[in-house]
Amino acid sequence: MALERTFFIIKPDAVAAGNTGNILAHIEKDGFKIVALHRTTLTRAQAEGFYAVHSHRPFFGELCDFMTRGPVVIGSLEKDDAVASWRKLMGATDPAKADEGTMRKLFGTNVGENATHGSDSLENAQIELSFFFAGWDCKPKA
Repeated sequence: MALERTFFIIKPDAVAAGNTGNILAHIEKDGFKIVALHRTTLTRAQAEGFYAVHSHRPFFGELCDFMTRGPVVIGSLEKDDAVASWRKLMGATDPAKADEGTMRKLFGTNVGENATHGSDSLENAQIELSFFFAGWDCKPKA
């Protein structure tokens, strides 16, 4: 396994419900090192730019509305095989189908409001990290 960095978001639903600390505690308990962390409220332009890959899908407007409705926490996690490990810890997109103990099972309410986002590949992790942390070296220090 290789040391990797991945990108994550604690979404507005989880922040509003007061679950930021709980999610960060689970992340650290699972062996991740939190290497960047920032609380912000996304602008419409940021949400549309970040989710541009979904711009042709019918849920795009609703997704951007949701992601701009309140604060989010964005950051970078480091661990061996971080991308796959974070996706496993997040759980299935639909909290009803997510494994017990995963972030989405514990803190998500439905497919749209599922508490967390995570990069789906190492390449996308670097793209997503660069989107929010411009000029930052996204690669782990071995």
